[in-house]
Amino acid sequence: MASPALTSFLPRFGVAAAVASVLSLTGCQTWNAQDSLPPTSGVQPLKGLAQNVSVRRNAMGMPLIESNTFHDALFTLGYVHASDRISQMVTMRLLAQGRLSEMSGAEMLDADRYMRAVNLKKSADELYKASSPRLQRFFEVYARGVNAYLFRYRDKLPSDLAATGYKPEYWKPEDSALIFCLLNFSQSANLPQEIASLVMAQTVTTDKLAWLSPSYPDEKLPLAEAEKLKGVKLNGTIPGLSELSKAGEQLSALNLLGATASNNWAIAPQRSRSGKSLLASDSQFPIGVPSLWSYVQIRAPKYQAAGVSIAGIPMVLAGFNGKVAWSMTAVMGDNQDLFLEKLKRQGNGLAYEVAGKWQPATVRNETYFVKGQRPIREVVYETRHGPLLNSAQGSALGNGFGLALQMPNFTDDKSLDAFFDLSRAQSAEKASDASREIRAIALNMVFADASHIGWQVTGRFPNRREGEGLLPSPGWEGRYDWDGYADPMLHPYDQDPAQGWIGTANQRVIPHGYGMQLSNSWAAPERGERIAELAGASKHDSRSMIAMQYDQTTLFAAKLKKMFEAPGMSQPLKQAINALPAAEADKAREAFSRLMAFDGKLSPTSTDAAIYELFLQESMKQIFLDELGPESSPTWKAFVANGKLSYSAQADHLLGREDSPFWDDIRTPQKEDKPTILARSLAAAITAGESQMGADHKAWQWGKLHHYEWKNTRGQTVRSALSAGGDHSTLNAAAYTWGQDFNVTLVPTMRFIVDFGQAEPLMGQNGTGQSGNPASPNYIDSIDPWLKGQYMSLPMQPQNFDKAYGKTRLTLVPGK
Repeated sequence: MASPALTSFLPRFGVAAAVASVLSLTGCQTWNAQDSLPPTSGVQPLKGLAQNVSVRRNAMGMPLIESNTFHDALFTLGYVHASDRISQMVTMRLLAQGRLSEMSGAEMLDADRYMRAVNLKKSADELYKASSPRLQRFFEVYARGVNAYLFRYRDKLPSDLAATGYKPEYWKPEDSALIFCLLNFSQSANLPQEIASLVMAQTVTTDKLAWLSPSYPDEKLPLAEAEKLKGVKLNGTIPGLSELSKAGEQLSALNLLGATASNNWAIAPQRSRSGKSLLASDSQFPIGVPSLWSYVQIRAPKYQAAGVSIAGIPMVLAGFNGKVAWSMTAVMGDNQDLFLEKLKRQGNGLAYEVAGKWQPATVRNETYFVKGQRPIREVVYETRHGPLLNSAQGSALGNGFGLALQMPNFTDDKSLDAFFDLSRAQSAEKASDASREIRAIALNMVFADASHIGWQVTGRFPNRREGEGLLPSPGWEGRYDWDGYADPMLHPYDQDPAQGWIGTANQRVIPHGYGMQLSNSWAAPERGERIAELAGASKHDSRSMIAMQYDQTTLFAAKLKKMFEAPGMSQPLKQAINALPAAEADKAREAFSRLMAFDGKLSPTSTDAAIYELFLQESMKQIFLDELGPESSPTWKAFVANGKLSYSAQADHLLGREDSPFWDDIRTPQKEDKPTILARSLAAAITAGESQMGADHKAWQWGKLHHYEWKNTRGQTVRSALSAGGDHSTLNAAAYTWGQDFNVTLVPTMRFIVDFGQAEPLMGQNGTGQSGNPASPNYIDSIDPWLKGQYMSLPMQPQNFDKAYGKTRLTLVPGK
């Protein structure tokens, strides 16, 4: 799924380093990393089971749970999730609760303050209480399974968790709702964008902000959004803005509020070689170990499903149940708004302005138990719009603006039930009905059965009285307030379209003037356009699906060429190149000719791909660095982060915006235009290539600049660097940070394909490994198959289980 989110979690070590660290912490000489690995064979009694359950694992460690009751299957899922991913589960829970500093110390306090203010616990409690008694029972049974693991292994935790000295609390059913709310919260690209825009507004004037926050290639600049802030003196008046920005960076490093992306598509029978539907899905998250996703297969008398789950949530979130395949990508929905609030001290409290009058802010008390320190007690202030994210600045708030976050409420929300119903749907039509009830997370759900395909946008989207919510709104005026939510019947959907395929890749999915506001923070359109190009080109089978998932062709290169050749650009660009000093002009001509010959294939061995990407990187600096730099400044960092989250100002300027004020280099006396800056960028691309890859241009390769490297969050490499192809705009994504370096930041951390024309339709792969325990053989063993395009079959028919999972099994029996 696209999305934001939570992959490479806190301290993760190589086994030796971890063991050494634990021994130094505990003074114990007998701790053994292997003891932290639950057995995969034999018999294990567990209190809480009603009957025996079998757990088999395939070569990659993906589990098959076979049980006689759904109750025992859920209990075992809790036990298996904890066995594989307890460090991840504990870290995600602390993250969502705003309690990371209990495990990691004061350095995580800013992130904790941010998350306490957001108050996901309130959202999770609403969501859990609104769920049916049936669903609550499922969550209770799952929690008992997690706790059976915690009880048995409390003194044999994985090295990364043991090294922190933190003792995990038992799992509560509500904790699973909390992880779901964390997943939902991470799906918003716009909240970090709104914070970034305020950081940029400390340097650039509000009239320039619109040029830095484009919505989409064919949309006008959001000048009205920037106009909201006209006359509001922002520079230096938002206490705690740098701390909020730092918290965002920390959460991004934990893969919560970092960029995420995803692709899914379904092929209808008329475009399939077998005459039956196909579905493909992948989810791109920050590169790290372990990935967010955990594969699982469950077989019980009235329930069977296989696919991807998130440890902590007792569901198969995307996959196949024998009749229906379902998948998800982030719809990039904007259902969170920041409001600037005018504040003043009032006695011991705080007041905020509403339509010219002052109202007292409500107060919520929070206590932080920081590792190695005394507890810290602070208040979170709330206005009618929501909590002030910069509450921690306390006394300083009376002299500046508060930042209130408004999010949808989840009362009367049956999303958790709907997700479970979706996994049991027996037709595409029933899957569509279930998807329509999902409100608590904004997704593109794409589904298929053998004969039909469909798409449904889920979520809950505000009706704004005025404005689009792209940039922060003045809270003292009522005109930007929310007025209820869009009617779910307006949510975009499609079923069995005449073109014979459906595809989403975080691109804009609604036309201009659509009857509801979905978002203005779409990802760039190229991945969606590439799906359309390939899906509509020929008849498909599972091999062509794999080829699409591994496709490294960018459509942005062709758009760049078109811009270079445009009537108003071609001649001025040649003149600008000729006006450069001779050596620079030669470099610019070389770069230009290579770009015009480039076929758009970003293979690791391509020289032209290297020059193309060098040009993209250098042009970003040439256009914006004079006003938003230096590179170490908060403004540049905010601008760079903004470009990772959705359609970027960089792409927008390259393809158009000839009248942008940013074309002028303010460091020179003369006024530059677009051709001048492009000419400089072409020359700079060759200069940068020489400094990074040497003087022999023929030896240049994209993969020499662009590397996969799997690290833990302490920055330690767990799998060394390998040449990578692709970039953020290719279906086989390998995004890097425009304006920073070429290191791969984002990759497909899971992929699966369902081909209804096959006897066993489902095959999948994980990006790193099934286990989050560094001592496990399944910690990073999925990387090689992932690099080579190899998938595991997850069969549904019992006669095929032995071939896929072998005969070795762990039998869990009821304990006394």
